[in-house]
Amino acid sequence: MWRNRNVWILLTGEFIAGLGLWLGIIGNLEFMQEKLPSDFLKSLLLAGGLLAGIAVGPYAGRLTDQTSKKTVMLISGFVRAVSVIFMLIAIATGSIWWMVVFLVLLQISAAFYFPALQAALPLIVADKDLLQLNGIHMNVSTLSRIIGTALAGVLLVILPISLLYVGSLVAYMGLFILTWFLNFNEGNGEKLTKKKSKEKASFKDVFSVIRGLPIVYMTLIMTLIPVLFLGGFNLMVINISELQDSSAIKGWIYTTEGISFMIGAFFIKRISDRSSPYVILFACSFMIGASQLLLYLASIPLTTIIAFMLFGFSVGCFFPTAATIFQTKVPKDFHGRFFSFRNMLDRISFQIVLLISGFLLDLIGLQLMCVLFGSLSIIMTTIFYTRHKHLQTHIVKQENSTKAPFTSE
Repeated sequence: MWRNRNVWILLTGEFIAGLGLWLGIIGNLEFMQEKLPSDFLKSLLLAGGLLAGIAVGPYAGRLTDQTSKKTVMLISGFVRAVSVIFMLIAIATGSIWWMVVFLVLLQISAAFYFPALQAALPLIVADKDLLQLNGIHMNVSTLSRIIGTALAGVLLVILPISLLYVGSLVAYMGLFILTWFLNFNEGNGEKLTKKKSKEKASFKDVFSVIRGLPIVYMTLIMTLIPVLFLGGFNLMVINISELQDSSAIKGWIYTTEGISFMIGAFFIKRISDRSSPYVILFACSFMIGASQLLLYLASIPLTTIIAFMLFGFSVGCFFPTAATIFQTKVPKDFHGRFFSFRNMLDRISFQIVLLISGFLLDLIGLQLMCVLFGSLSIIMTTIFYTRHKHLQTHIVKQENSTKAPFTSE
């Protein structure tokens, strides 16, 4: 795998783009804190971009299955770079509406880029290397987040916010250039032409595939549990900073969660050799719920750091496992539409959690909201685990009843 040039291009591109992304995110938080006093209004603004991504999701999935994944990545990468220009206009004019344009274009580009990237990974490495590549890819993303947030924190002190977005623009252009050098086999022209005429059938075809694969269906539902934490992540960071009256805690939170994520993603290959994917998913879901409950004590800096450390390790194990299940179990012909659907599901659930988080933060405060979400995560995990055990028992009984007539003879 390490001799594969495409792997190095993707990992390098992910690191550079991640730096740009997190420079922009920290800039977004700073800009919103100046312009919007209400957490609910902040959540509404962030949700506006997500709606645009959801709207183009079905088309993005069909396009990824019908055309070159590299081409989709190139076009979406270019749009991502262009979107930064509108944020620079927002800063220059002080208008929040230009920021809305920036977020809409950014989310539309992500709606195309994510399915194309996820569909490209199984074409670049063998199935046996996918879990390792997913873990490393997510680690590179997390490393760029750690460096990006730390760098953004330093730059905000000494430079105007607009220069953060200039750095973000440079990073996105770097990713666009690197993508040109990708070279992997996507099938011959005749096969692609037949696929184009066939895939025009319907985006809905992916639902029958999901229903026919129980492990994919269950994993898809399980991915909603981390979203309960991630949906309001940035709003929680702002509130914890205000609760502890400390700007420095923001950097500590992002750094701690990021390092813990990397440790989880690094060890997931070894853990998966000893445990089944479902055991990993259920255990991680319980730990995510526990980390949310710990934030009831968010006024204590040490407890806050421990909570985000536990959460980071949990999702570091959870996401590579889930991604590998999807890439290996879903037929490759449906990868574009499946990952687009998953992206849409993530965006819808993320948007709902974001809006609810903003509302609850204004209504009941950070600590009670975390208790509510933590309890819900543990209850959902318990229900899924019980149903999974029941399904496994039912399958075993069916297999035994099928074998019974033959053993009696």
